[in-house]
Amino acid sequence: MLCSTVRDMSMEVRVEAFCALGKIEMVSEEILLQTLSKKVLVTMKGKKSLAQCSDEQLETSGSSVAGAFMHGLEDEFHEVRKAACHSLRTLTILSAKFAGEALNLLMDVLNDDSILVRLQAFETMHRMASFDCLTVQETHMHMFLGTLVDNDTLIRSSARKILKLAKLQKLKLFRLTIDALLENLERHPQDEADVLSVLFHIGRNHGKFVVRIIEEVFPQMEPMSNGKLGFDSVRVAALLVLAISAPLSHERDCNIPPTIFSYAVTYLGRISQALSDLMNQNSLLDYLSQCSRSSGPYAIEFNFKVGEPCLPNANVPTYTSNEIIGSIAMPLPQKTGGTSEILSPTIKKPREAGTSLVEYQLDVHDEVTKSMNVILAKVKDIWPLVLSGFTNEVLRTLRSCREELATFTSDSHASAGVFSFTKQYIQIVKLLTKAWVNFLSSTHFPCGMGELDLVLGKLDRRLRDLKSAFIRLSEEEELHILELILVTCMLRLSEVEICCHLGTLRKLSSMMSRVEYLLRDGSVEPSRFIIGVGKLSSEFGSSSLNEASFNPLLIRRVLESFSLKQLVLCGRLKHMKAELDIPDNEYENPLRFVAGLPVGIPCHITLHNISAESRLWLKMTVNKDNESTQFVFLDLNHFGGCDDVRVFMFTAPFYKTPKAFSFTIRVCICMECLSEVEDVSSVKRWGPRHELTYLCREKDVYLSMVK
Repeated sequence: MLCSTVRDMSMEVRVEAFCALGKIEMVSEEILLQTLSKKVLVTMKGKKSLAQCSDEQLETSGSSVAGAFMHGLEDEFHEVRKAACHSLRTLTILSAKFAGEALNLLMDVLNDDSILVRLQAFETMHRMASFDCLTVQETHMHMFLGTLVDNDTLIRSSARKILKLAKLQKLKLFRLTIDALLENLERHPQDEADVLSVLFHIGRNHGKFVVRIIEEVFPQMEPMSNGKLGFDSVRVAALLVLAISAPLSHERDCNIPPTIFSYAVTYLGRISQALSDLMNQNSLLDYLSQCSRSSGPYAIEFNFKVGEPCLPNANVPTYTSNEIIGSIAMPLPQKTGGTSEILSPTIKKPREAGTSLVEYQLDVHDEVTKSMNVILAKVKDIWPLVLSGFTNEVLRTLRSCREELATFTSDSHASAGVFSFTKQYIQIVKLLTKAWVNFLSSTHFPCGMGELDLVLGKLDRRLRDLKSAFIRLSEEEELHILELILVTCMLRLSEVEICCHLGTLRKLSSMMSRVEYLLRDGSVEPSRFIIGVGKLSSEFGSSSLNEASFNPLLIRRVLESFSLKQLVLCGRLKHMKAELDIPDNEYENPLRFVAGLPVGIPCHITLHNISAESRLWLKMTVNKDNESTQFVFLDLNHFGGCDDVRVFMFTAPFYKTPKAFSFTIRVCICMECLSEVEDVSSVKRWGPRHELTYLCREKDVYLSMVK
């Protein structure tokens, strides 16, 4: 019998035994329950009808299966414990009573030494929840909710995945769950998107409980006199997501104050990112708009994505963006009068009387994004001129695009990222144009190798900034940037005179791996250029990386297949930037120092859209050479604020004070690009290990020796 082999001396046999147990589709409930108890149960001894066995046979059968899963879950080898957890996935859905007893054992497994076993236990519980076989008791909650603050990301994610399907019977358990999720958010702010998504799901499943919670915290959420929400913005965002989910529970008396939905608009970007698997940003705005005008009940139907893309109802406009994966079936506000597709360059306009906050922000948001995409379409149209060698005409067109961009004004934080991104992208295309002329006929060679190396260096830095300093890039936007990075790498490899092939190849391989990951599901067709680079990268990887392995003609042939595509912005971009100020420091009022001793540089720092997980450095340089450069790490966990805006004072120690009457330090804030290949050549004992992107302009700090 299988249950007897789970005690075999061989670890491999025990693993296979549990794998086989997991494939059983029919078994009596008595036998299942016996596998969880080492003591032969009374029900087993008294059950004479079981397979027409005698009492002695029944007792023998009971003793052979007794405690099979307990032995497996307590095995010394994690492979056996993992296999035992996995086999429970199938068996727990055969009997509700067995599932309840097995859950007691699985809760103990959550403390297992092996993370693989713990993850398997979560997977089993998730399957139980999917089949409505997971009944969590109050005795389980503290053990389970404790995993939400675990140090391991996968453990926290697996626990939240189960909570999305949880159905809690008591308000007390619901409160414990919400408090645990808020603690998860406080301790691990990088989990924000997933935590908000869980709160939305759990709120839809417990509408009446949500109303009770919101009634208690609503007075704290009222705006202060300056119009800002009253307490921690992360906590506010979490409670707002919980509140706006209640109308979708379809339970009676689940009325939420209409102002809650208006407050949620101020967190639109964060909420829409968290709910991107359910709806797009426009649908979320429409939903909030309707609910903000109603005190309930809410007549709302929702089309969630289930396997296949949802088709919007007849009264909902059709969207063409790949971002859209769901829609809210409800009438939208109708716009009166004709509107031009190419919008006015002045985005800031007075808000009309009677226009809701939701509708106003939607209009501004759409106008900015559409206007930027019109400019980007003009940028894309210049590429045939680049290929034909009309460089002056191209640069003139790009200058016109920059001038057109300068005419736009907007005070919206949501649109600031789109403005900055478009401005930097135009500069990148300008640099790419200057580098590309080296692939034209000899009559179009305006720059030598020294200038080409300089142009490619600037292009590298600009692309790195574009990729690293903007968050919430869509897959299409990131893929577009990565393709431009691949072009830059190939341009370097095509020129034998530029001696940086090894580092360029490492970067090419890293970027190509990311491209392949983005293309994994086949929803986006790779360009001929990307296909060519992929084949070439494989050849480079199999060679010995020497100069003889490079074929400039082959590289040029791949480059000739490149064509600049249309970049379409989705409008969700946020720009990571910093502001640095040195209080009370001017040329006439320098800081005082003693030669050879450290001096403190007081820095007033403001960070925008930067998470606590980012690796920020304060770079301080006296001369242009790297030997006089010093880095100081900024651990954001030690400072207050939130990811949106973080303001603090920091005194940076500078140790390399020279023997001079006065000197100047250039200070700026940098961020490590962790997605880039580690730059071994520039690694210092106390400094960044990856390439840097600069978040602010350099600030001069004036110092004078104490006399």
